[in-house]
Amino acid sequence: MEGFTHFDEKGNARMVDVSGKEVTRRTAKATGTMTVSRELMDAILSKSVKKGDVLTVAQVAGIMSTRRTADLIPMAHPLGLMHATVKFEVDEEACTITAICNAVCEGKTGVEMEALTGVSVALLTIYDMCKSVDRRMVMSDIHLVEKTGGKSGDFKF
Repeated sequence: MEGFTHFDEKGNARMVDVSGKEVTRRTAKATGTMTVSRELMDAILSKSVKKGDVLTVAQVAGIMSTRRTADLIPMAHPLGLMHATVKFEVDEEACTITAICNAVCEGKTGVEMEALTGVSVALLTIYDMCKSVDRRMVMSDIHLVEKTGGKSGDFKF
């Protein structure tokens, strides 16, 4: 099997060849946080944002985006996801919404990018739906929390 690089010996771009790898169960969990104003937090929780139920739409967008990761990230392998979830933890006092995405597949490459994409798109959807109320939202701390499976083994942040 060739080395893990997105460039050949001549510097040309290529997708990493995973054909020689074994199929294993792979999971990934990612998270990220959106900080909002008090006014916006109240509007989101009371479901009074004019574009609709912000967290439900963002949840659907995050899940849908996990399936489109290979369309967004150059050289990412298309994966047959078996499961993807996006959940939110709301801290009313701190005016933060934390998105958590879990992704699962059985394949030859990991699902870290899918989980990170799910979180990112969920937070971007919150921004898009709420920008007419307040553009001072801040996305932060988007990162991989843990992953399992594959040759490199398990990882915990």
